[in-house]
Amino acid sequence: MTHQTRLQQWLARHPRVARWAETARKRRRMFITLFILLAHIAGALTSIRAIMEVRTAQGAVAWAVALNTFPYVAVPAYWILGHSKFNGYVTARRSELAKVKSLGQEFLSILQQRGLITEPGRHRPLLVERLARLPFTTGNDAELLVNGEATYESIFDGISRATNYVLVQFYIIHDDSVGRELKSRLLERARAGVRCHVLYDEIGGKLPRAYVAELKAAGVPVLPFNTTQGSGNRFQINFRNHRKIVVVDGREAWVGGLNMGDEYKGLDPRIGFWRDTHLRVAGPVVQCVQVSFVEDWHWAAHEILSGLNWDPEPAPSGKSRAMLCLPSGPADPFETCTLFFINAINLAKERLWIASPYFVPDAQFISALQLAALRGVDVRILIPDQSDNVLVQYSAWSYVEDLEEVGIKMFRYQKGFMHHKIVVVDDSYCTVGTANFDNRSFRLNFEITMAFADQDFTRQVSDMLERDFAEARPMRTEEYLEAHFGFRFAVRAAYLSAPVQ
Repeated sequence: MTHQTRLQQWLARHPRVARWAETARKRRRMFITLFILLAHIAGALTSIRAIMEVRTAQGAVAWAVALNTFPYVAVPAYWILGHSKFNGYVTARRSELAKVKSLGQEFLSILQQRGLITEPGRHRPLLVERLARLPFTTGNDAELLVNGEATYESIFDGISRATNYVLVQFYIIHDDSVGRELKSRLLERARAGVRCHVLYDEIGGKLPRAYVAELKAAGVPVLPFNTTQGSGNRFQINFRNHRKIVVVDGREAWVGGLNMGDEYKGLDPRIGFWRDTHLRVAGPVVQCVQVSFVEDWHWAAHEILSGLNWDPEPAPSGKSRAMLCLPSGPADPFETCTLFFINAINLAKERLWIASPYFVPDAQFISALQLAALRGVDVRILIPDQSDNVLVQYSAWSYVEDLEEVGIKMFRYQKGFMHHKIVVVDDSYCTVGTANFDNRSFRLNFEITMAFADQDFTRQVSDMLERDFAEARPMRTEEYLEAHFGFRFAVRAAYLSAPVQ
């Protein structure tokens, strides 16, 4: 006798239990039917929103199909990952300046009166200026900081020089030896009467309560960027504030690829040697970096920072590099970061070198790179041999065949994990910043990029990249085609997730 038969006989002897079990089954079936019905209604309604909001036709179609076919997974995924616009963030940089100190046009007129705006037609890509809403300025200087030791020494020394205020913003701040050194420097300055403000991305890295409490007890406000505040952003954990900024007294600033953590000094045994680049800048461009911090602080704290230095002065070194600061992010009225790098590719006449730890561009970037190569530009792309993101590592191989076909050379850095984000265009234009060459940086992250229209500094950056290329090996189409099927399938499967990598 089977277990099912014995159960039926037992229920026949206990009709009250049998009726209860039958009622429970009916309720369960009704609940499942109702859940399926509501899920598909939610999927249909959400697909309408996706069609109205998703920026690309391909993305809208993909979401619409998924939301109506597999709504149980796709609906919550869309609430978390689907939005491409960040609601409520103040993006008008000039009006923000006006709120801070009634500057707006006054700030720009001071730059003009002091001859700190580059002359029309001389290293002034007007499209870039319109994207940044601020001009290329002269009277700037920049120091290239290679790797963690040089970067942290420069930042910590700069903080110790502060006499008025220090603004600190990082995607990640770890409570390790580097993070505790940052805390120590800030506490020392706070005791000396210097105002300090700290901003971090709470999704990128969570700070321990004790770390935050110690700073707050010393009068140092510490805030998460809090991308999920506001009814329109409540579920949007997909957005990140990826900026790395330090501003001291409105006279010097630091921007680049490094966060605050031991691994950026190569001290994490799992990762090993860490290759990265940061900048120390001085001159009028510092106020432009400061604008970016003020905007982010305004979003996180609901307050305007007062008492900041908005008086632009030439760099003490006497150098006069033409520089521009470009903050970008999902709150912009259009895809600022995308347009900025597409423009950089289109400007290239002889050379286009790109270094990025995450190389997962979309079709328009591949086409722009191919066009550059076809018009005779030396296009080289440098990525790490081993990535900290397995999807990114596989996805990069999906581009090799199309790029190599037109003469574009891809290289994999061998010495360790390469994390800097650099573009060199010809002999007089380069960028260093926080933006990777992927959809996340182009559309989902808040980023900041420093652009140089300066031959001498571009030479320094290109010489640095030459040394990096010497530590790299080329990627070949044959290597991909001769790999086993499992690897090639993983490459194509990883490529499908490119929009959210």
